[in-house]
Amino acid sequence: MSTATARPSDRRISPVFLGIVAVAAVTGWATWTGFAEQPGLAVFLFVTAAWVVSLCLHEYAHARTALHSGDISVGAKGYLTLNPVKYTHALLSIVLPVLFVIMGGIGLPGGAVFIERGRIRGRWRHSLISAAGPLTNVLFAVVCTAPFWLDALDGVPRDFRLALAFLALLQVTAAILNFLPVPGLDGYGVVEPWLSHGVRRQVEPLAPFGLLIVFALLWIPALNGVFFDVVDALLRALGIGDVDTYCGFELYRFWQTDELCTVGG
Repeated sequence: MSTATARPSDRRISPVFLGIVAVAAVTGWATWTGFAEQPGLAVFLFVTAAWVVSLCLHEYAHARTALHSGDISVGAKGYLTLNPVKYTHALLSIVLPVLFVIMGGIGLPGGAVFIERGRIRGRWRHSLISAAGPLTNVLFAVVCTAPFWLDALDGVPRDFRLALAFLALLQVTAAILNFLPVPGLDGYGVVEPWLSHGVRRQVEPLAPFGLLIVFALLWIPALNGVFFDVVDALLRALGIGDVDTYCGFELYRFWQTDELCTVGG
């Protein structure tokens, strides 16, 4: 089968992704209207589904940029369908990031699609492919925070506002962590083409452990404090206060909601 013949099906949006979008839409509606008997459960499903959608778009951005840079193999691998089960590391791409959200309210980056770098020419193209994913998180964060920095919160239900605030927190943390120049993360992929061959050879063995290294560093109280100070500063600049993100996270973890965040407002 020729490439031209295969491309339409290779780019057809997956029913799995559409199903996840549908879950996000329905639970978002339930959160907005207060339809659900358990508002925390609706927020949990809405934020989780929206977070998975953003992960799919993150990986799609990598693949789509690679396609236009010369790697036509991404279509046959199913990366352009937005189907999360097609990723080379579905566990790292979807399961672990969702667990990190539930446990710590952090949007840790996931695994990546496999790009055949040998098909791509030019350092700028390699850097752009790596940057495309976290830039998607940046765009997602801008969309989530739009009602806040546009001062358009009149009429927005409290639970929906808190859900958006927490979802924005996830996108900001994901963007920052992804842009760190740590082997195995997108930030290193941005700078790697500009490093000498010797440096790349020395750093390469660390790539499989990059995500674990970041996770371990975030457990150090001093580094964790600095990281979230930066995150909070960015969110405040976008109009989201600490109380909104805190209560958004507590509402998301509906099984142990703080009494401070149960009062309507």
